[in-house]
Order: sequence, then structure tokens, then C-alpha cells
Amino acid sequence: MNILFLCTGNSCRSVLSEAIFNHLAPEGLKAISAGSQPIGRLHPRAVALLQEKGISTEGYYSKSWNHLPVTPDIVVTVCGSAAGETCPAYLGPVLRTHWGVEDPGHVVGTEDEITSAFEKTYSIIRARIEAFLALPLTELQGDKARFKAELDRIGTLLA
Repeated sequence: MNILFLCTGNSCRSVLSEAIFNHLAPEGLKAISAGSQPIGRLHPRAVALLQEKGISTEGYYSKSWNHLPVTPDIVVTVCGSAAGETCPAYLGPVLRTHWGVEDPGHVVGTEDEITSAFEKTYSIIRARIEAFLALPLTELQGDKARFKAELDRIGTLLA
């Protein structure tokens, strides 16, 4: 199963999601991330946070949803603007859900406030991914409506 974490810029939240998911997921589950308008670089604080948490950042980069290596089974938007965009037609009838989280890359404040914002975003994303990985995925694949409801419920978790 392939999960696409989608955000407009593909530099922070979607990359955090991709890396955390791939770090925690068992074999057979893989995440990728992309942006509708990628900025072409990863946010340095996102990379530093992942490394601090012991999560590899090797091979991750800001990329367009027009150049995905695989067709996703599930699309998870993590920013409000991406949630409102129409996915490219080539993605087909994938399950879509929105797991919105504030962009820590836009926080202005003291060093402690910015660090706190990144930590909060990391905690929310990780809690949602752990909840996803705890689902009875084989069972849910046969019931798309229930699967969608579970995905939407996970998007409300705040760590």
C-alpha cells in the first residue's frame, strides 16, 4: 500500500509525514510526499528535527505530484490549501483524507517558540501515523466507506 502525503510546498509537513511513516511502517507499506507547487527544498528545521529523532532523511526531497514514482492508494493532505485542490486525474479513484496541521515553518517568534511549534507538529503527525498503523488495514481495504471514516477520524487526533 502506498500513501501520498500532499502539501502545496512539499518542504515541511508532508516530508515530516513521509519520513515518520516510513520509519514506523512495516514492510509492504510505503509513504511518499509531494506538492502541487513544490518549493524545491526541504525546510532545514524539519530535516534537523527528523535527524534529532533518529529518523533518516536520506533520499527525501521536495517534489511535484506530477513526478510520483508510484500511484498512491491513499492521498493524505496535510495543509488546507492542498485539501482544496483537485488531485491530478492520473491518481484515479484513490481514498482521500485531510489531516491538517499548522505549518511550523511559518511560525515567527523566539527560538523556543519556533522549536515548540515544530515539536507539536511532529507529535501530531506521529500520533496520527501510529493510529493509522494500528488499524486493521487488510479488513478495511474491503470496506472503503469504513476505511475513509477511520482515516477522517485519525485526522482529528491532536497527539
